[in-house]
Amino acid sequence: MIGALFSLAKPALHALDAETAHQLTIRSLSLMPIKPPPEDDTRLSVNIFGRHFPNPVGLAAGFDKQCEVPDQLLSLGFGFVELGGVVPKPQTGNPRPRVFRLAQDEAVINRFGLNSDGLEVARQRLSGRLGRPGVVGVNIGANKDSADRIADYVSCVQALCGLVDFLTINVSSPNTPGLRDLQGEAFLDDLLARSIEVRNKTDEGRKKTTILLKIAPDISLETLDGIVATALKRGIDGLTVSNTTVARPESLREKALAAETGGLSGKPLFVPSTRILAETYLRLENRIPLIGVGGVDSAEAAWAKIRAGASLVQLYSAMVYKGPGLIGDIKRGLLRKIEQEKTSLAQAIGRDAAAIARGQF
Repeated sequence: MIGALFSLAKPALHALDAETAHQLTIRSLSLMPIKPPPEDDTRLSVNIFGRHFPNPVGLAAGFDKQCEVPDQLLSLGFGFVELGGVVPKPQTGNPRPRVFRLAQDEAVINRFGLNSDGLEVARQRLSGRLGRPGVVGVNIGANKDSADRIADYVSCVQALCGLVDFLTINVSSPNTPGLRDLQGEAFLDDLLARSIEVRNKTDEGRKKTTILLKIAPDISLETLDGIVATALKRGIDGLTVSNTTVARPESLREKALAAETGGLSGKPLFVPSTRILAETYLRLENRIPLIGVGGVDSAEAAWAKIRAGASLVQLYSAMVYKGPGLIGDIKRGLLRKIEQEKTSLAQAIGRDAAAIARGQF
C-alpha cells in the first residue's frame, strides 16, 4: 500500500524543488495517526547498547530535522530512527536552494548547514513522546557562530539525556565551516571526555543514554586510527560510519548538479562509506558496535554493510527515489540472505571486513 501511494505521488513530489517536497512529506506524516509498526521476524532483532532493536534498518539523521514525526516514521517499519541535527540556538542554515536531486545517479547533494529550530524546541517535542515505544535518537551539532563548539555539544547532551535512547555527536557535517576539524585527535578527546562526563552525571541513577560518534568518509586511515583510539579511550558506546562526502566521483552523470557544493549522499556514497566502515571495524576488533550508513538502497547494500562490520544500518537518500516501501523490501531481502547462507545477522557482522577494506565487495 505504502509503495503504491509513493509511486502515485512521486511525479508530483519530484516536480517540486527538493526542499519543498520534503517539507510536504513531513507535513503529510504529521497528519498520519500513530500506529504500531508491523511485527518483525525475530531473526531480524538486534540487541546492542543495552536496547532491543526489532530490526537493523534505521532512518538516518537529516530526514526529520526538527524532531516532528518520530513515531509516524517508526510506524513505517524502521527498527529505529535518528532525528536532527539539533543545535543549541535556532539557526536558519544556508540560503536556498540548498538541496539537489541527482536523479540519474540516485544521489542527493545538500548544504543545509544544520538548519534547526533549536535545542529547546526539540526538547519540548521529545518530552511529549516520553513513554512511547520505539528506539529514537538525536544527532547533535554546534551552531555556526558558536564561540565554544564543544560547549554546544555538551549542552545538547545535558538537555536531551533521558529523553531519547541515543545521541550521535556529529563532527563530520561538511556544511558547517570548521566542524570537521573537531575530528582532530586533541579536539575530539576533549569533546568526547566532556560529553561522556555530562552524560554520566545527567543519567546517574537511571539507564544511560547511548553516546555515538559520527565520522566522515573522506578521512585518511591515519586520522581514522586516531579517532578509533580516542573513542575507545573515552568510552564512546559506538560509531556511525559515515556522513556525506565532499568528493565527486568521476562516475557521476549529473555533471552540472555535481558542481554544487555540499555533502553527496545516496548510491555514489556506498563504496567509500562501506570501505571506511570495514576499516573501522578492523581497528575496533569488536570492542564497540558500528552503525553503517551511506548508499543503502537495497537488501544487498544493507547486507554488505553488515558483512563490513555494521550491527545496524541507516538509510535516507534512497527513500527519495524508492519510497518507504524500501524498508520492507530490505527486511525481506535480509531474511532471504539469512536463509540462503544459513547464518544469522550476528554471525554475518564483519565477516568480510578485510576483503571489503581492500575493495572486494
